[in-house]
Amino acid sequence: MFLEFSRDYSGYLQRNSKLMTKPTLSVFTEITVRFHEVDSLGIVWHGHYLRYFEDGREAFGKKYQVGYADFAERGYAVPVVHVHCSYKHPLRYGENIKVITTLVNSLSAKLIFDYQILNSEGRLAATGQTTQVLVEKDTNLLCLVLPEFLVQWKMKHGLM
Repeated sequence: MFLEFSRDYSGYLQRNSKLMTKPTLSVFTEITVRFHEVDSLGIVWHGHYLRYFEDGREAFGKKYQVGYADFAERGYAVPVVHVHCSYKHPLRYGENIKVITTLVNSLSAKLIFDYQILNSEGRLAATGQTTQVLVEKDTNLLCLVLPEFLVQWKMKHGLM
C-alpha cells in the first residue's frame, strides 16, 4: 500500500510540476546592526537572527499585502511553528546587513519562508527557514486547506 501511495504522489508531482517553475516572491530588507543586538565582543547574539527573519517577514507582508494585519482582518492568526537557522559568518555592530526573504510556494495552508542574511560585504552570514500555520482566531482550529483569499492572492502573484 505504501508503494502505491508513493507512486501516486510522484505522479501528482509530475502532473503539477509547473508549481516548481512559478515565479518566486522575495523582498530585500536592509538593517543596521544596533548596539543592543551585540555581545561584549561586538558580535550579534544568535537570537537576534530570528528578529531579522521577523523583519524580513514584516517587509514581505507590507510589499505583497499579505501581512499579519491582513490575516487578522480575515479572522486568522499565523503563528510560527518551526524555525531553522544556520550560522555561517558573524555579524558585527554597525554593519549594514541585508535580509533576503523568499516565500516557498506550498499547496498547504501554511507560509514557508527562506532567508539569507548577508553582511555589509555581501558575504553570507546566515540562512534559515520558518514555517507558519493558519489558525482560525475564533475557534483556534488549524486550517487544513488554503482560505479563498489566500488562493486569490497566490493567483494574483502567479503562484497557482
